[in-house]
Amino acid sequence: MDLLPDFSNLFQSFVSIAFWSFTGLQLFWVFFFYSRIAFHTEKPIIEETLPPVSVIICARNEEDNLFELLPNILEQNYPAFEVIVVNHQSIDNTFGILKAFEKQYSHLKIINIEKNNHLSKGKKLPLSIGIKGAKYEHLIMTDADCKPSSSNWLRTMAGRFTEKKEIVLGYGPHTTVPGLLNRFIRVDTTFIALNYLSYAKSGVPYMGVGRNLAYTRKVFLDNKGFKSHYSISSGDDDLFIQEVAKNKNYAISLNNDGFCYSDGQNTWKKLIEQKSRHYTTSERYPLFKKLLLGIYPLSLLLLIISLVTLINIGAMTWISIGILVLLMISKWLILGLSFNKLAQKSFIWSVLLWDLIYVIITPIIFYTSEKSTGSKWK
Repeated sequence: MDLLPDFSNLFQSFVSIAFWSFTGLQLFWVFFFYSRIAFHTEKPIIEETLPPVSVIICARNEEDNLFELLPNILEQNYPAFEVIVVNHQSIDNTFGILKAFEKQYSHLKIINIEKNNHLSKGKKLPLSIGIKGAKYEHLIMTDADCKPSSSNWLRTMAGRFTEKKEIVLGYGPHTTVPGLLNRFIRVDTTFIALNYLSYAKSGVPYMGVGRNLAYTRKVFLDNKGFKSHYSISSGDDDLFIQEVAKNKNYAISLNNDGFCYSDGQNTWKKLIEQKSRHYTTSERYPLFKKLLLGIYPLSLLLLIISLVTLINIGAMTWISIGILVLLMISKWLILGLSFNKLAQKSFIWSVLLWDLIYVIITPIIFYTSEKSTGSKWK
């Protein structure tokens, strides 16, 4: 095996240079972006600066989830907070469950939206109503089917607010159950978090997750809420963040106490339908952010193609092997540390395999899904 490729062979030279280029892109992404999560640390929370907060939950036909999970939010270890549940046209016993809790918890506020065929069933209407009805300036959003990882969830999220930090991007992992579908959902969620959190730390915020997101009411009102994208069901946690996150007015929260867990979909069909709704916003992303999200998976796929080509034409060299080994070690370390930070330790040893599986399956789901702009929610 030669040290360098035969540069007198044009095709061999082209494939070798392509392989080196794609490897370089992967190394750049790993060290410039993902290492920011792998080595992320957070400053201690200063108790005296914790602001009073309003937790806002939009609920539609959520009687079971509210009965089981709402006490975890109502009983948070936090000095001053209210919990607003906006009951949006539910036809089950959601309102009855909330009224029962209201007798026990004085800081629970119910906003009831009666069934009306003329009202949108999307999340943005109840979320807007909840925000405008909040008592406090600092808001924390979550969903009715979510469970905070600890009683210090509010402290961990609200503790990232400062005079200059008006937005806090949190993390919402999925609970672990047996099965391949659940493993893919958790990998998907982890890579999405790795992207939006590392890009935010790099100065390019493009989304948060609605089940664990915080911002001030001023930010919401100054932006006129969701007015620019109200016509589509999604966008309250990505298009909105792209509009309001600027001049480093945001922070991220990655303390394990501040995670908010939810169950993943239980069938592949439901997962694809869910991701189809999320994909409705992608067409509205700026070109730069589309490229940012596409370069990593595309460069990995092209790297694999160029590697297979080099092997097939017998043109592998020691320098190509050395570069490949460097990339694999770097990715295993950085992605492993990142997955550990994001509470997914079980994937650390196989993270390189899942990295490859993810960049193959995700485009298939994207291009085969129906990207409806309807307002279906729950």
